[in-house]
Amino acid sequence: MMLKSVTESFATLIHGLKVGHLTDGVIQRSKRMILDTLGVGFLGTSTEVFHKASQYSKIYSSNISSTVWGQPDFRLPPTYAAFVNSVAIHSMDFDDTWHPATHPTGAVLPVLIALSEALPQRPKFSGLDLLLAFNVGIEVQGRLLHFSKEASDIPKRFHPPSVVGTLGSAAAASKFLGLSLTECREALAIAVSYAGAPMANAATQTKPLHMGNAARHGIEASFLAMTGLQGNKQILDLETGFGAFYTNYSPKVLPSLDSHAWLLDQQDVAFKRFPAHLATHWVADAAASVRKHLVGLDRALLPADHIERIVLRVPDVPYVNRPFPNTEHEARHSFQYVACAMLLDGGITVPSFHLQQINRPQVRELLRKVELEHPRDNLPNFNTLYCEMSVTLQGGATFTERSDTFYGHWRKPLSQEDLQEKFRANASKTLSCHTAESLIKTVEKLEDLEDCSVLTTLLKGPSPPEASRLSSMSVCLTMSPRLISI
Repeated sequence: MMLKSVTESFATLIHGLKVGHLTDGVIQRSKRMILDTLGVGFLGTSTEVFHKASQYSKIYSSNISSTVWGQPDFRLPPTYAAFVNSVAIHSMDFDDTWHPATHPTGAVLPVLIALSEALPQRPKFSGLDLLLAFNVGIEVQGRLLHFSKEASDIPKRFHPPSVVGTLGSAAAASKFLGLSLTECREALAIAVSYAGAPMANAATQTKPLHMGNAARHGIEASFLAMTGLQGNKQILDLETGFGAFYTNYSPKVLPSLDSHAWLLDQQDVAFKRFPAHLATHWVADAAASVRKHLVGLDRALLPADHIERIVLRVPDVPYVNRPFPNTEHEARHSFQYVACAMLLDGGITVPSFHLQQINRPQVRELLRKVELEHPRDNLPNFNTLYCEMSVTLQGGATFTERSDTFYGHWRKPLSQEDLQEKFRANASKTLSCHTAESLIKTVEKLEDLEDCSVLTTLLKGPSPPEASRLSSMSVCLTMSPRLISI
């Protein structure tokens, strides 16, 4: 009997997994990922990069279309609706993070929502259909990341969503569209030729496009596979195939479906409390602890000129080492800025990354006093890294605190209550309170949903009269201090 190739085993996984393979644990974790991602997607529709991507996408039209989240009068072909919604999700770096390192949900969820709305289906796509295809897309990403030790660490060359996210998107779309085994294999091959974006564009407006392109290209790969377009039948087996993206690439044939175990059952994701690179969350946690030594009875920080030196002992991650960030995207990727903002303000929020906050004289004064050290035992890995922070005052007193795990990490997960509060805060400028609560309830019972159009209707956002009322009223709920102040 001829041995199955790695590529064939992935196609078998995509084609063969059924709703019955889903576990309660995977369903519950999936629903948390979906709710969080919808919230950061709504928030992301307020960003400049989302508006630029949306303006560009308006040049495309089709007889079939899908919703741009929170924009009731704006529809695009499904490939471009998925593109702009995925850009919104990653526009603030507020989306979930997995291990090995990637942002798994942003490249998959918008694909399935766009397809569920745009394509005629009898019977209608159900919540379980969506959950199955979603988890196929997540699983494919995780399996590919386990084929290289390089992929376990914070990336140095390629941004993972642009690589594994593209294949996860293609896998999810292929499952949702009911592609044949052969078509699933071809979709993966096509997707590999769409994959890849360099880390040099981290901390710029282009980085969110990596997520958008992963979503768009995954759909396109699936559509092209349906036309009969062919690629290399061993694309995942070869160093010149998917192995081109990772050193020490060592792929393995996947276990049979009878013994399938979901990676999401074994490894949860991290949810962020503020919109910045995940590694900065350890810094914020340590800075909050140090700050307690530096505040007076009024909770105000000592004057900045009393601080002589700030040392951050963090992993060597060059693209998050930004001593003097000049844009919101650079500040989101700056160990130094997050440390100073937390020391000064006692919390990190969405407005913390506005330019007027970044350019405050007190921030600039503190930034000049920050030094980074890279202990040999502090590796660039989201599962093991830590931050130790020392602040030395002019009189010589030094205060040191260390964070090994922050609230929101998979070892210390957000409570369901706090996850819902994060969603409400992120959605509050786009959705009415009633719609936001309806979305929470819909996602909470997603496995019981008979028709996904219920979900897509809620994602459209307010009608024009309701939008006017929303813009003139104060937001109905603000984020809990537990989420933004440590």
